[in-house]
Amino acid sequence: MASTAVPGRLTWRLAEVVATADETPAVRTLRLQVPGWPGHRPGQHLDVRLTAPDGYRAQRSYSIATPADRERLDIAVERLDDGEVSPYLNGELRVGDQIELRGPIGGYFVWDPSHGGPVLLIGGGSGVVPLMAMARARARVASTVPMRWLSSSRTLADVVYRAELEQLAAAHDSFELFQTLTRDAPEDWAGHRGRIDERLLAEVAGPADAARQTFVCGPTSFVEGVATNLVGLGHPPTTIKTERFGATGAP
Repeated sequence: MASTAVPGRLTWRLAEVVATADETPAVRTLRLQVPGWPGHRPGQHLDVRLTAPDGYRAQRSYSIATPADRERLDIAVERLDDGEVSPYLNGELRVGDQIELRGPIGGYFVWDPSHGGPVLLIGGGSGVVPLMAMARARARVASTVPMRWLSSSRTLADVVYRAELEQLAAAHDSFELFQTLTRDAPEDWAGHRGRIDERLLAEVAGPADAARQTFVCGPTSFVEGVATNLVGLGHPPTTIKTERFGATGAP
């Protein structure tokens, strides 16, 4: 998930790619070893900088997909065919290659199990990446904080972290999984169909007095629509935290 970063006083570090995995046809996970990495909180992001042989530099921000694990972390990169950075990170980077990064960045859109719950995570497309760091942090410590996950994807093939999410839901430890497909859905699809609208939010978010901590991430129009509908349903704006990035097509 790419987003706008506020860098502050951060140090550029060299990170080595130690593993890769294709999450969907368009989204690829990069597992990085980052010597000197100071650690991070679930929901934070980092900057990646690429430098061309002629000295031209391009910089983008990506959410961290994993809770803190010493000097290792994952990011997930959605390939944008007209992008300057994502085609290289998603298609050309190999195990053993190095990239420059700095972080962690952000202290508002964060959650860890010590914050308690209940928690509602709502993601559109690759906007699920920082939410996955939160869900993984919960699972790592065997927390039973009530957590609901609602995500929107174009098709079943576009569902990022699909197998892992199903495993989390199967644990029956108060993690509830809700998913909707906005374009093509298999005939045997048991989830929801269509966009995340007021009707679906009313079903998943529950009553406004549930005191849920809500985190919403995705393209700007998606985030604004979800947040507006939640407020319209009576959920206090102070309980809704949002993270958005430039449009990459509707999820």
